[in-house]
Amino acid sequence: MNFIRAQAADVSRAAPLFAAYREFYGEAYDVEVSAAFLADRLDRDESVVLLAEEGEATVGFTQIYPAFSSTRLAPIWILNDLFVTEEARGTGAVDALLDAAAALAREAGAISIELATAHTNVRAQAVYDRHGYEQDEVFRHYEKPLD
Repeated sequence: MNFIRAQAADVSRAAPLFAAYREFYGEAYDVEVSAAFLADRLDRDESVVLLAEEGEATVGFTQIYPAFSSTRLAPIWILNDLFVTEEARGTGAVDALLDAAAALAREAGAISIELATAHTNVRAQAVYDRHGYEQDEVFRHYEKPLD
């Protein structure tokens, strides 16, 4: 299992995985929209996108947004998106992506990686538990739709 940090030229490889990730969370599968969004993030240096490769196939991706913790006065990374193809699940692809993300975050000086997943996504929760992520027991997270 290999991983690469995606550049603008890699968007066409990442977009189908990002579209499938979005579909998992109830959005329409749309490679064109997904590619445009990823291209914007990479062009503006607003996110880190990692791709997992098995031979010639791109089998997984993660998108991470660098941010800051005001209370801890330090950089953090927000692992916002993670997806591995059905065929690659159980092969170590997700582990390679999470390990690579942690290594890059450390190199960038981040003090933690935060993430959120659906309450029903038990399979992902088990992966995060296995990788040492801890469920937040202190803060309650809110979202205000602005539509």
